[in-house]
Amino acid sequence: QLVESGGDSVQTGGSLTLSCAASASLVRVTYMAWFRQAPGKEREGVAAISPASGETTYYTDSVKGRFTISRDKAKNTLYLQMNSLKPEDTAMYYCAAGWTGGKWDSGTALMTRWYPYWGQGTQVTVS
Repeated sequence: QLVESGGDSVQTGGSLTLSCAASASLVRVTYMAWFRQAPGKEREGVAAISPASGETTYYTDSVKGRFTISRDKAKNTLYLQMNSLKPEDTAMYYCAAGWTGGKWDSGTALMTRWYPYWGQGTQVTVS
């Protein structure tokens, strides 16, 4: 239901745009997010977006000002635009959707436990 693409190997300072193709029912009406997991580390939330027309977004501190999450409801696709990439951004990036938690806010939106649908991931390597 979620298929990521766009991962690649890039140099420090470069840019990438990740895409997550999903069913219309997910892209248009549910909360969605990007997570990443580096080798030997726990999966962490990167960015999240609400389904409302006046979309609310949240970012982990390390990517604020560099990454932008967005969605195209006409194309049923979630995006993550990544600029000024750093070696510490190297990880497998996952798209997630749905919400099984309580209130979706800055304290919960980047938690893995509340998203029931996950993609298989796309690798980003920055050197």
